[in-house]
Amino acid sequence: MVVWLLGLVLFALGIGLSVALHEAGHMLTAKAFGMKVRRYFIGFGPKVFSFRRGETEYGLKVIPGGGFCDIAGMTALDPVTPEEAPRAMWRFATWKRVVVMSAGSITHFVLGFVILYLMAVTMGLPNQEYKPIVGGTSCAAPTQDRVQLTLPECGPGDPSPAVAAGIREGDEIVAINGTPVATWPDMVNRVRDLRGPAQFEVLRDGERLDLTVDIATVQRAAPGATKGNEGNTLVEAGAVGVSWGDSIHYGALDGLGGTLVFTGEMFAKTWEGLMKFPEKIPAVIRAIGGEQNDPERPVSVVGASVIGADAAEAGIWSIFVLMLAALNFFVGVFNLLPLLPLDGGHIAVVLYERVRDFLRKLRGKAPAGPVDYNKLAGITMVLVVLGGAVVLLTVTADVVNPIRLTQ
Repeated sequence: MVVWLLGLVLFALGIGLSVALHEAGHMLTAKAFGMKVRRYFIGFGPKVFSFRRGETEYGLKVIPGGGFCDIAGMTALDPVTPEEAPRAMWRFATWKRVVVMSAGSITHFVLGFVILYLMAVTMGLPNQEYKPIVGGTSCAAPTQDRVQLTLPECGPGDPSPAVAAGIREGDEIVAINGTPVATWPDMVNRVRDLRGPAQFEVLRDGERLDLTVDIATVQRAAPGATKGNEGNTLVEAGAVGVSWGDSIHYGALDGLGGTLVFTGEMFAKTWEGLMKFPEKIPAVIRAIGGEQNDPERPVSVVGASVIGADAAEAGIWSIFVLMLAALNFFVGVFNLLPLLPLDGGHIAVVLYERVRDFLRKLRGKAPAGPVDYNKLAGITMVLVVLGGAVVLLTVTADVVNPIRLTQ
C-alpha cells in the first residue's frame, strides 16, 4: 500500500509538473514577444502563496488540477489598463499570437518526447511491432506440459543452442538461412520447421553478425493448442532456447531516432483515440453503473493516476512512465482542437482573422476589426458544458469503478 500511495503521489506530481510547464510555455513566449503577463499560477481555488517578480505575480493555489497564465488583452474584449493597451496580446502579429497560444501544447510534446527518450536509453521502449528481439536465453527444454503449456525448469547443465551459438539478450534476429523474419511469430514458426545447424543473421549494436545455431529437436504443443485443454497434442519441433523481448533498448544516439518513430506512433494512436472518444462515452456510463470496465474507455487524470499507482506497486515502471508520456501527448493534441475555449479555438479565430483580412485586401478593402467573441459565447458555453459533463462522468467512473492493473 505504501508503494501504491508513493506511485499515486509521484504520478500526481508528474501531472503537476506537466501543467506548470504548459503554462510556462505560454508565459515565456509571451514575455519574449513583449506581451504583458500579469499572473502565472499553478492550481485553482484559494491562494496558498504568491510573490511578485517584475510585472508578473507568481503563485500556487490549493487545488492542483490545472493552472493559468494571465496575459493582458488576449482578446479585444478583455479589459486592459491604459498602460497595458499598447502591449495587449490581440494587437501583436498573427504569427506571434499563434506561437504563444500553441506554446502550451508544444511544451507537452517536448516533455513527452523527453520522457520517451529517457525511457528508450534506460528501460527501453515497448516492442509494439513484435520484432524478433531476444529478451533472454535458456535451455531448449526437451518437452512441454501438454495441458498447461508450461516448460520445465532448466538445470545448470542443460544445453542451450542459442547460448552455444553466442546469441545474447537484446539481439534482433533478422534472417534465418537467408530468409528474412520480420516478427517474433515469424521467427518461431521458421525455427519450428528446422533441425540441426542453421545460419542466423542477428543485429547487435548496429552490427550484423552471422551465427551458426544448432537447432534442437524437441516436443512442443501442436499449433492451435490452448491452455487447459486436455485434447492438446505434442509434436516434434525445432527450438533454440530464446524468449521474446518486450522492449527495445537504445543507445544515446540511436535513441533519438527510435524515440522519434515511437512518438509518431503515439501521435497516431492519440488522434485515433480522440476520434473514437464519443463512441466510448457509453462505456463510461456503464462503468459508473457497476458493469465490467472497458479497458479502452476514456479515463480522467484520477483514473490515469490510479493506473500509474498500480504500475508502481506491481513494479512495472515502464507502464508508469509510458502513461505520463501518453498523457502529455493527449493533452497537447486535445488542447489544439479548434474549439473554444481551448487554445486551438483561439488559434482558429486568429487564423480566421488573418485569412479574412487577406481576402478583403484582395478586394481592395481595409482589414476588419477583431472577431467579436460575444458572438461566439453561445457555442463556447455549449462546449464548456459538454466538456464539464465529460470530465464529471470520467472522474465519477474512475472513483467508483476505476480501471485497475492489479486487484
